[in-house]
Amino acid sequence: MSEIARALWYTAPQTIEIREERLSKSYGNRIYLKTHASAVSRGTEAIVFHGGVPISERERMTAPFQVGSFPFPVKYGYANVAEVIEPAGELPAGQRVFSLFPHQSAFLLPASALYPIPESLPSIRATLAANMETALNITWDASILPCSHVSVVGVGTLGALVGYICRHIAGVHITLIDVNERRQDIADEFSCEFATPDAAPENQDVVIHCSASDTGLNTAIRIAGSEAKIIEASWYGSQHSNLVLGGGFHSQRLNLISSQVGQVAPAMRPRWSHRRRMEAAISLLEDDVLEALLAPPIQFESTPEDLPGVFSGKKDTVFQPIVYS
Repeated sequence: MSEIARALWYTAPQTIEIREERLSKSYGNRIYLKTHASAVSRGTEAIVFHGGVPISERERMTAPFQVGSFPFPVKYGYANVAEVIEPAGELPAGQRVFSLFPHQSAFLLPASALYPIPESLPSIRATLAANMETALNITWDASILPCSHVSVVGVGTLGALVGYICRHIAGVHITLIDVNERRQDIADEFSCEFATPDAAPENQDVVIHCSASDTGLNTAIRIAGSEAKIIEASWYGSQHSNLVLGGGFHSQRLNLISSQVGQVAPAMRPRWSHRRRMEAAISLLEDDVLEALLAPPIQFESTPEDLPGVFSGKKDTVFQPIVYS
């Protein structure tokens, strides 16, 4: 038995196509799934969309189920919520699962690559799982202590989720910082303070940078207190960064630390697997307040026309879901 699936491909700079491929439903231990929703990672996928993945990072930045090679053509993505169509093992028909699969209407994966989603968690919100996993890992890398003063520079999806996690740590004073004053709405929903960069609080214990910009990272350096920790969570692709490392950077003995989700944070790595981390991230998505991050979904078939506006920043979108009808 076979079926035709439709998949999103990045085929040239700023060019998206939907291509068909034939699935063989009966193939080894793979489970047949139909997609409910997926979502784009605006930061990473915008770099892929523009062909900006540097040669040195192409192997490391390959997504788990990517097809094709950078720069083009590639079937890329890693936030998919689908329904099990044919029961397999402990996964009954109708069970919704999250996976790191690209944007595609139907696909086959082994059960080991699937993460069951609770009935109470809506499919669109569940597409935040990969971003929540990254935010959780960043928070672990930051080792934030109770009552710390913490700032997050860059209030996209990732920065907002880091703020959301941090504000649940006892006594933490969390400020979300962004040049876009409309991001105050998210800060208010998450019970965080908000500031523009020129009004950002200084002498911070921990600063987490998520804006993927020179000015954002320099803001993080400027507002960090003596011997504070700065977590660099952005990926710049092939973009060069011009840091201001004069001033108080050395005299204040600042710690600049890279955080990347490819490995579990060192403090947790001896006990936590990637699977356990993802399951924990999914459990954190049950809070309805996270709906504040979700833009109105776009239809999968219209992605070649709609996604370029999302990647260009012309649309004031935080997190862009895609639905399949």
